[in-house]
Amino acid sequence: MSTPVAVPSDAELESAGAVFGEVLVDNQNIFSTDDRPDARPLFRLANHLHARTRASVVRSQLLFRPGDRYSRRLLEESERILRAEQYFYDASIRPVRYHDGRVDVQVTTRDVWTFDPGVSYRRQGGANSTGVSLEELNFLGSGAKIQLSHATNVDRSGNSITVVDPHAFDNWTAVTAAYANNSDGYSGELAADHPFYALDVRRAYGIDVLEAHQVDPLYDRGEVVDEFHDHRTYAQAYLGWSPGLQAGWVQRFSAGFTEDEHIFSSTPTWSGPTLLPADRKLVYPWVAYDLIQDDYVKLRNHDQIWRTEDFYLGTQLGARIGWSDPSFGADRKALMLSGYAGRGFGMGEHIVVLAVSSFSGRLESGSLRNGVLSGSGRLYLEQASHWLFFASLQGTVSHEPDLDNQILLGGDSGLRGYPLRFQGGTASALATVEQRYFSDWYPLRLLRVGAAVFADAGRTWGATPLTARNLGMLEDVGFGLRFGNARSGLGNVIHVDVAVPLQRVLGVQSVQFLVTTQQRF
Repeated sequence: MSTPVAVPSDAELESAGAVFGEVLVDNQNIFSTDDRPDARPLFRLANHLHARTRASVVRSQLLFRPGDRYSRRLLEESERILRAEQYFYDASIRPVRYHDGRVDVQVTTRDVWTFDPGVSYRRQGGANSTGVSLEELNFLGSGAKIQLSHATNVDRSGNSITVVDPHAFDNWTAVTAAYANNSDGYSGELAADHPFYALDVRRAYGIDVLEAHQVDPLYDRGEVVDEFHDHRTYAQAYLGWSPGLQAGWVQRFSAGFTEDEHIFSSTPTWSGPTLLPADRKLVYPWVAYDLIQDDYVKLRNHDQIWRTEDFYLGTQLGARIGWSDPSFGADRKALMLSGYAGRGFGMGEHIVVLAVSSFSGRLESGSLRNGVLSGSGRLYLEQASHWLFFASLQGTVSHEPDLDNQILLGGDSGLRGYPLRFQGGTASALATVEQRYFSDWYPLRLLRVGAAVFADAGRTWGATPLTARNLGMLEDVGFGLRFGNARSGLGNVIHVDVAVPLQRVLGVQSVQFLVTTQQRF
């Protein structure tokens, strides 16, 4: 065997026809006890109690095997797949040796704490949510999730069990089983999904079956104005095919069959006015098309605190069309329509703009029903390594929406100075600006700390049944702290916010206090 030489550049390796050699997996524990600040007895105990992710689980998510042609793109996409897992804090893959035309690579990951035997608390829009759970996001290092919980929120309380194995069968098929016994009914779901998990994947398929009994409230001014029981049954199966990644673009073709039924009835405990949505049963075959561009960039201190973030800067388009008909068992004829479009822009080294829109609805007897068009844009302006200006604008417009499909704006949907589900209508808009600060403070080496000063402004338009006249534009200002979980996979960013509404509205407190866990800063 020849002596290893310095690793050439990616372009040189690819042009020389090099292949992958040995794949070394370095899966690091939660705390690096060789690092003096992490060498505390409590941290050593946490490492000892934690079942580290198995090397086989890491290898199963790589898009290359020894003997495959070397590709920088496959390294980067495999990194993104690993970073998307809740049980990893970060992941990187790099070539470490070159010999005999083979490139040995090292896959480095770092686990986070994934067991949660605790109590949760959330306050948003003036309403509290609490829970007691026993949750493991990475059961025995296998990547499987098991959760037992009791939770109480503004809508219901209940007990639930969820089991998810994202790497069943062929390592790329996710199997989900979930059941909840709630104060207003129950729900159960069983699903198996083999998605287009990577850009060059050629096949996808899945099946999903769900049944749920629950009470659905309608809101106005943060209060329930209507209530009804919804018995939903849902089933879908699909197959997908793709020619793979070609010249930086991916086309995907899918076909499936969906049954979605809602049966509504009054609830005996509700004493207010009741408007029941019309029952509907939609049963339809459908076809879909997706177009995706391969264009990603790695950033830091945008939506997370001192973590590697994968931002999509390409163009993506998709459309789906189906036909619901009584001959399939439906209660009506309807042309089912949905679609989306998105684009990311990197303007120089310090500006990122992301835009996305979606549409769904159905044509019945030549008229659009439950048509909903939504769009949003986000701007990130990096001012320095610790400072970032963020702005977003989002809006929704509907046409003849189903009664159970409310468009709401409030403390739980971005208007932080007002109660949850505060204003309803047929359209809404919300603008937010934030000055974000990412500090170096790392208390107890457990949490990364940031802060934000923000302002929100939003309103709704249009009249819907049982809602009062909308209040026009509502604004708030506030500030908050952000705590990024550096050692835990149980929620990325904890928000602690104080928001002040700028409009004096009867029944709205002069200060709103919010505690939430979110995926973004």
